[in-house]
Amino acid sequence: MAFGLDAAAPLVVGANRDEHLDRPATAMAVLRSSDPRMLGGRDEVAGGTWLAVNDHGLVAGLTNRPLPDGADPSKRTRGELPLILGCHRHADGAVEEFLRTVRPADYNPAWLLVADRRSLYSIDLTDGEKPTADRLDAGVHILENNPLTAPSVKADNVRSLLGPPGELTGDALMTRLRRVLADHSAPTATAATGSRRPETQAACVHTENYGTRSSTLIRVFALEERLPEVLSADGHPCTAAFVDATPLWTTPA
Repeated sequence: MAFGLDAAAPLVVGANRDEHLDRPATAMAVLRSSDPRMLGGRDEVAGGTWLAVNDHGLVAGLTNRPLPDGADPSKRTRGELPLILGCHRHADGAVEEFLRTVRPADYNPAWLLVADRRSLYSIDLTDGEKPTADRLDAGVHILENNPLTAPSVKADNVRSLLGPPGELTGDALMTRLRRVLADHSAPTATAATGSRRPETQAACVHTENYGTRSSTLIRVFALEERLPEVLSADGHPCTAAFVDATPLWTTPA
């Protein structure tokens, strides 16, 4: 997320969804028809989404904490979590209610980012009786399958590809994000990658059974009357074209 760097578009999001290749999903859909209307990808197995944006300009996305034995199937799907946050008009209120009502024990562990034009929060849903949240400053914030503040080879690689924050404004930022999301550069196997395969540390992941399934770009404008711009690529963003999904705000669900 690029937050607070462009006065005309204070929130810009670029996200790849990495998942098992055989897990059914829809790259972009209307997730909620009204009050508020919500767009995002849809997991066709457990339901829910990994990234959602509503017509007020609130964006919520999650990443999963990997578990050695896999996710516990008896728990609620983490795909509910962005939908819970996305039901709100503002991030402040969304986070306040989330912390009050959501129990980490009900879900497999995850991290989330939720933002609007004015505020950005990270949420940790990995331990304890209640989630924890931190309000973040303006800047570039990169969330992968690690805590936001943990050392990350993948996040460092993406940050270096993006370049200086002062250059991340306007259409140039959207163009650069497309290139970054499609990039295959990855660190060689080092202690920093741990047990994870080096190719999974690239922005655009290709392996036999797992990889980047879809990609999303969201631009939230400063003018509240202007609906967020939403672009979606159904497949690896290095080969799949980004399609303008912005008309879904007004298309009958």
